Amino acid sequence: MREPSYQSRRLSASVMLMIVITVAFAFQQINAVYVRKPFEDYLALSRGGISRGFIWQFLTFQFLHGGGLHLIFNVIGIWFFGRFVEERLGAPRMLRIYFTCGVLGGLLHMVMAFVAPQFFGLWPVFGASAGVCGLLAAFATLEPEATILLFFVIPVRARYLLIASVGIALFFTVVPSDPGIAHAAHLGGLLGGVAYIRRGLHWEHLISERLETRRLRPLRANRELVKAPASKRAFWQRSAPAEEDDLSAADFISKEVDPILDKISAHGIQSLTERERKILEAARAKMAKR
Repeated sequence: MREPSYQSRRLSASVMLMIVITVAFAFQQINAVYVRKPFEDYLALSRGGISRGFIWQFLTFQFLHGGGLHLIFNVIGIWFFGRFVEERLGAPRMLRIYFTCGVLGGLLHMVMAFVAPQFFGLWPVFGASAGVCGLLAAFATLEPEATILLFFVIPVRARYLLIASVGIALFFTVVPSDPGIAHAAHLGGLLGGVAYIRRGLHWEHLISERLETRRLRPLRANRELVKAPASKRAFWQRSAPAEEDDLSAADFISKEVDPILDKISAHGIQSLTERERKILEAARAKMAKR
């Protein structure tokens, strides 16, 4: 309905996220070779750190990695799954899913670390894997029939990849055999991604509608205080469709539709109110008449 804006040339949130965690890994390696300060004791997620009140570790551990291969796999996951989720739901929601699932994965791992420290509390946790698992789960929940090339070779349906990922993470959480992999964090991220798509978007939509209703309620109340004779209509009593009909198609798109399209680009189509959806329908009707 309109030409793409120059804003689309900016780096996406997914690419920016990939750059940030890569730069963080570079500083991590520089510190390990030259500076040798115990930053990881404060930033990596650990049972000892949480016991001392280092709550920020639930966020900071997502920017650290245990090696180059660990970083590469997570960057690839953000590239494939993060970009799709960002295009479908918008950058704010993509980042919300990523960091929320990362925190949920860290919480589940810490619960297991305090319950069974001999299996889960031996090593600090690094990496963006829990957040990437959340993006994978969000992608598979949104597009369960999509085909993914596992290891760039094996075609597999997204729903089956999700089921297999949850099964593997759950098994090795219940039967911990490799303390070097935070399977509990992966499990928390996967479950968090599914829950966000299935329930979180619905709650966000309800909250958005209620906030919109509260914002409009004082205006409606003020209008009811004024009564005009039946033979004359006040300017605020004109119906929205009549105003829309008075506008040309170009003016209607510029004044009414463009802000809605900007909102979809920033927050996703789920953020639209009922009124905004009706405006889009009216826009489609106007374009059909041209």
